[in-house]
Amino acid sequence: MSRFQGVDFLDFDSLLSAEERLIRESVRSFVTDRVVPIIEECHREARFPIELLPEIAELGLLGATISEYGLPGLNNVAYGLIMQELERGDSGLRSFVSVQGALCMYPIYTFGSKEQRDRWIPKMASGEAIGCFGLTEPDFGSNPAGMRTTAKRVGNEWVLNGAKQWITNGSIADVAIVWAYVEDNVRGFLVEKGTPGYTATDQHGKFSLRASVTSELSFQDCRIPADNVLPKTVSLKNALMCLNEARHGIAWGALGAAMDCYNTALEYSKERKQFGGQPIACHQLVQDKLVWMLSEITKGQYLILQIGRMKDDGRLRHQHVSLGKRNNVWVARECAKLAREILGANGIVDDYPVIRHMLNLESVYTYEGTHDIHGLVIGQAITGIPAFNPPAVSEPHPASIVAD
Repeated sequence: MSRFQGVDFLDFDSLLSAEERLIRESVRSFVTDRVVPIIEECHREARFPIELLPEIAELGLLGATISEYGLPGLNNVAYGLIMQELERGDSGLRSFVSVQGALCMYPIYTFGSKEQRDRWIPKMASGEAIGCFGLTEPDFGSNPAGMRTTAKRVGNEWVLNGAKQWITNGSIADVAIVWAYVEDNVRGFLVEKGTPGYTATDQHGKFSLRASVTSELSFQDCRIPADNVLPKTVSLKNALMCLNEARHGIAWGALGAAMDCYNTALEYSKERKQFGGQPIACHQLVQDKLVWMLSEITKGQYLILQIGRMKDDGRLRHQHVSLGKRNNVWVARECAKLAREILGANGIVDDYPVIRHMLNLESVYTYEGTHDIHGLVIGQAITGIPAFNPPAVSEPHPASIVAD
């Protein structure tokens, strides 16, 4: 396969600044030279490529939108392009960087005390410390307000009890951002690795995101210092604000996976010969699949660019993020399926990246808001009517809470 040059059918690059293009090219080269050669092995071994962390940190990819602590303070489009290139390498790699920045550094920076920020942001930016985000529970995914994890103030400590499930980075994290009920409100807490009563166990048997660490967190009378609460967290809305940050990155990242599938299928179709020695790219059915992929990727690029610009301008709402995540992950999932069809039997072996992307995208399609739940978020925005719960249930579904 030739070196990846991107997918740009309608001069998308003309809408990017020179800095944005430079940042994308830097990450693109890193992914091509350092990630692609090892990622299939990592997928086979179910191993996160932790050896790449120093280079990721050196590139300034952890907490890239933060402008303090020596961090680059990139705009949201540049950040999105980083996510796009990382997910072209692998969804698990993008997930790591997204969790570290959007789900851990962002809440500490936004809701934490100065002492918490000074302690954790520099360490997390350098990769010295790894974070995880504990919101989802074994019985509550799309309904985070149903969480059972609680925190109770006892003297100069908080006592946490509960469990979190499907947590990226869980067992390798030095600190967990844990969301728990304090009476009727949800607050965020910093729980450090090694705290008595806190355990993290890896999820085994995954066929998706194999090059990523996924864990279950357990808290049994876990006592943490009173100062470990994020002081500016006052409700579930704060956790959903973090998810909006991450979902924006996912919407960009999914296009990276789609681009890799499209590019692989395009090159393969021009090289694979059948029926008289002609490349299969000359057949109408193959061209139709390639055109569909290119068309949807192109539309997704312009959709997410507008979302990124609106985010930079302060005009982005949660329903806009839902539109981007819902559309672009669906596009990527469909592109992976079509690419697998074009590759035929070669589409199911990891000599090519398609089946790995296809498996990974099954998780991306579901996490941080399923396709259907994001559809209901958008539906509420355009009708004014929430459709999350039956009419007899008066309490609104948490996904309908505005988290802008």
